[in-house]
Amino acid sequence: MMMKTVRNAMLLLWGVLICYPIGMKAQDKFDASVGMDLVSGYIWRGQDLGNVSIQPEVSLAYKGFSLTGWGTVGFDKDDIKEFDLTLGYEVKGFSCSVTDYWTNGGPGYFHYGAHNTSHTFEAQIGYDFGFLSVDWFTNFAGNIGYKADGSKAYASYFSVSVPFVLGGLDWTVEAGATPWENDFYTGGENSSYSKDMINGFAVCEVGIEASKEIKISESWSLPLFAKAIWNPSTEGLYFVAGLSF
Repeated sequence: MMMKTVRNAMLLLWGVLICYPIGMKAQDKFDASVGMDLVSGYIWRGQDLGNVSIQPEVSLAYKGFSLTGWGTVGFDKDDIKEFDLTLGYEVKGFSCSVTDYWTNGGPGYFHYGAHNTSHTFEAQIGYDFGFLSVDWFTNFAGNIGYKADGSKAYASYFSVSVPFVLGGLDWTVEAGATPWENDFYTGGENSSYSKDMINGFAVCEVGIEASKEIKISESWSLPLFAKAIWNPSTEGLYFVAGLSF
């Protein structure tokens, strides 16, 4: 029943994404954006999910609400292919969202069975204080993560990030952890981590990122970033860089 409801909700979101630009009036102030990142490695919450990758994104926003499509595809044929849809809302510093993550390698996109799907549905809530941001994420349907006894873990993750400026660069320090036992945050498909289960609270990412704008012309700059990431729970260490177009 849950998966049927989720499936119908996502089909409705597809309809909104397709139909809104056709029916909106001239006075409606929608913000639309499209972009792409080129990254040297796809590291997500301390997990190694791929090598050099192209990551396109398109977003439509209106009065605090947004609908975003994001994807990634690697140059290596064995790298993960992913397509995510996020419906979100922001007001002042508060944010909340629901994301549908889909990855290849399993059932097709429109398979939403409780035990036959490659989708993970995640809820997020967070607050940006300006000097510090906090976010909480929980899987609530699809591939939600499991405990050692086979029961549902509803794998969760929380993060804290602090931005600052130093030496002419924009910096962000971030730490993230999973609070309880699950098999969802164990390092990713490319990890050499020998365990298949996080047994309890585990810090999954400690990272520092530096970014700057490379001025190409008077009206166009190319954002460049580099990030060092350490995953204490899997003993993974990564250094990645990327360009945003």
